[in-house]
Amino acid sequence: MVGQVDFTYEMAADSAGMPLAVSIFADCLDMRAIMHEDVQSAGLTVREVGSLDELLAGDVRALGELTLVDCPRPDVASMAALARLDSRVANAGAKLIVSTSVSGLDDVFCACAESGAQILVDPNRGERVIALGRMLAEVPNLRLRELSETDRLALLRLTEQVGKIAERLDRMDTGSWAQDAERDEDDSAFRFKSPVDSYCAPGMERQPQVIEAPQRKAKAPLPSASLVRKIIAARQLRTRFFDGEFFADPAWDMLLDLTAARVEHARVSVTSLCIASGVPPTTALRWIGQMTEAGLFDRIEDETDRRRAFVCLSDKAAEGMARYFRELDREAKVLV
Repeated sequence: MVGQVDFTYEMAADSAGMPLAVSIFADCLDMRAIMHEDVQSAGLTVREVGSLDELLAGDVRALGELTLVDCPRPDVASMAALARLDSRVANAGAKLIVSTSVSGLDDVFCACAESGAQILVDPNRGERVIALGRMLAEVPNLRLRELSETDRLALLRLTEQVGKIAERLDRMDTGSWAQDAERDEDDSAFRFKSPVDSYCAPGMERQPQVIEAPQRKAKAPLPSASLVRKIIAARQLRTRFFDGEFFADPAWDMLLDLTAARVEHARVSVTSLCIASGVPPTTALRWIGQMTEAGLFDRIEDETDRRRAFVCLSDKAAEGMARYFRELDREAKVLV
């Protein structure tokens, strides 16, 4: 068994009466052996084991419901193989996990555009098995029966927090307008009516009062990039005096970084965003995936170089950040 990670799965047999299977691809023989052992320790069946060259050559017969790939130093050939695999997995409705290095992250992120692959950066064996369990839990006909309580709570916390962030941004988008309308009504609630409004002399027709429908105010602008960068620097300053783990808030740190980039008209790579998150790359990638699913981040392909892709704020998130900063007064901005 790998470390102290203990997974037990209940497999629902497929039409052939066989459990769900996993395919493994890695150029390093030792890595293939480790991944094979991890899969078997989880009680799963290994369907295919091969190299990335075999993927590129099209020598793969049938993929499993889940495919594990190790691609630490992607080159042109391995990128082509990974892109082809990503498309094939997406079309089959299967799952894909790719492990790579920090230097290969941007390339792998770009190649995995269709399948919703989970990307791991320099993972240990425990992290790989946790990723295996997380992805398999999403495969049809498979139910995760037992997961360590710590990992279960961590996954629930991640999902719940991203959901709350999305709800807050939604409220900022709609709630501010409602509050503005209420304030307008309150301002006019105790105004005195003029005698002309309340009384008409005999023989005089009272002119109908034209009430204009309220119009939504213009969208709030995003704050200046310099202000956001100062906030980021102030947040990072805490790590000089305290353990950074006490202040880990990757969702907010990434929202701030992408807000500044949007104002600066700068493009942010996935590697750069992982650094801005202040947490390990694999953890940051999970957050990026959750934030994208929540409609807060968008993936943008490079129009001039298809080997690159970037992450940016969605319009929904940008509106929420603009309204958030509008609600802050000048003193609060300094203290954030």
